Amino acid sequence: MSYSMKYVMENLNVTANTLRYYEKEGLLKNISRNSGGNRVYNDENIGVLDFIRALRLTGMPISEIKKYLELTELGDDTISQRKEMILQHKTRVQKKINENLKYLEVISYKAAMYDLKERELK
Repeated sequence: MSYSMKYVMENLNVTANTLRYYEKEGLLKNISRNSGGNRVYNDENIGVLDFIRALRLTGMPISEIKKYLELTELGDDTISQRKEMILQHKTRVQKKINENLKYLEVISYKAAMYDLKERELK
């Protein structure tokens, strides 16, 4: 299938500037153009973009994503390197999740205290 930039923006919650930037940086490759010169994305582009967004939204820097994608282009000889990059990132993401869960407990406690105070005032 093929998708317009508008479709990608609306369905993947990404801006046109971000799409252009990813293309300029070489993260998104082989983006076709229609007869009007507009970008047209295919399923493979969408899959790569979805993966890039998952990495970005979990804090992986563009430079590291670029390195990962470059390794992917080199083929199966880089599987171990790519796996190591993903496992390291997974560890960082898990650490952040654990930290956020601790913060959530503190916030939840504070909210419960407000509930208690409100009941006392009634």
